[in-house]
Amino acid sequence: MKKDIKVLDVEDIGIAAVPGEDPDFWDVYILNLHEEAIKNVLIVATGYGEIGGEQRQSALMRYFYEEIQALDIQKIESIPVSLFDLTNEYWVSFSLNNYLFDKRYIFVAGVLHPLNFIRIPFIEKKGVLIR
Repeated sequence: MKKDIKVLDVEDIGIAAVPGEDPDFWDVYILNLHEEAIKNVLIVATGYGEIGGEQRQSALMRYFYEEIQALDIQKIESIPVSLFDLTNEYWVSFSLNNYLFDKRYIFVAGVLHPLNFIRIPFIEKKGVLIR
């Protein structure tokens, strides 16, 4: 029965966006802050919202990584700054200790801004991190 299914919270996983080398793009990373590797990592990325009074949606992109090592990062994609007026969502699903986890990480419209910067672990750059 549904009541018998144990639901565990996702911990020690983050999604970070940092300015890239090209000023028109930011790089998006997944951070594994666990002491062990996560496996079968599936990430679905999309952007949606309103620009200039018109509803917009970016392409739906899927990324798969067989394994992300403990205390490591993996670049997911580069996004153009022109999409910062949209809400950018990353739905992450992965396996850890024979349990399947999933969580949505959402960068709301306008949050990708230097006012929200912190130092991102492992990347050693400033950016925006959601945990």
